[in-house]
Amino acid sequence: MDDSKIFIIGAKGQLGLALQAQYPNAESADIDELDITSAESVKNFDWSKYDIVLNAAAYTNVDGAETAEGRVAAWKVNATAVSNLAGIMREHSITFVHVSTDYVFDGTKDNHTESEDFSPLSVYGQSKAAGDIAVGLIPNHYILRTSWVIGGGNNFVRTMLGLGDRGISPSVVADQVGRLTFTSELVRAIDHLLTSKSAFGTYNVSNDGEPASWADITRTIFEMAEKTELTVTDTTTEEYYAGKEGIAPRPLKSALDLAKIHATGFTSTNWKEALKAYIQKERA
Repeated sequence: MDDSKIFIIGAKGQLGLALQAQYPNAESADIDELDITSAESVKNFDWSKYDIVLNAAAYTNVDGAETAEGRVAAWKVNATAVSNLAGIMREHSITFVHVSTDYVFDGTKDNHTESEDFSPLSVYGQSKAAGDIAVGLIPNHYILRTSWVIGGGNNFVRTMLGLGDRGISPSVVADQVGRLTFTSELVRAIDHLLTSKSAFGTYNVSNDGEPASWADITRTIFEMAEKTELTVTDTTTEEYYAGKEGIAPRPLKSALDLAKIHATGFTSTNWKEALKAYIQKERA
């Protein structure tokens, strides 16, 4: 695959940076060169050089999307911009790779398949579902639905490592259950689907292994970081956010069924193995 024919949108985010590392000859554009929320900007951009567009751009401030200003921003980036891009991808017959989220579901099922009906609880989830619908209308698309992403920026693992370094034993939510998805796993899955020329459509992508709560993941982080003197106190989502304003509802069950992408020949990495490697790299 000629990565000089790849264009990355959202290249400065944690997934975008990982995609740039995977495809060093790919091109990208900043918002001053390509404002994806503007239909005119997208229409006037020169797409003739590209066979594949990877969209790593998203508004991901889940709680911020519940505010008046954030609601507008979330819909502009996650829905309007994606619709703008989808139309252009269809016009130019470009393969479009888009990243989605478990937040398009209400989290009442133990295991989410690609065919589950949308049932988002939050503005963020609603805006992402709208974007998925737009992408699904074009023929040459891959939607990668993922959960609990951990990459190079601020994230849950780094936050817990920081608490551990300060000797803090935290209270952590124990009623949200899912699997971590490291950006390295997402990049591997994207590259696999493209290079294997797998059938277009939606694929669940997360690390594999037994689903766990945020509290149990924190215990694993402390164990791997040799902070075994610290304890983790279980709390519920309701208790954790009690008295706080503007908090978006969260799906409690986020585990994604990985059978479809496994059927293409992709082998997922266990989240504990990926977490161990991530912590070792952080501590190096």
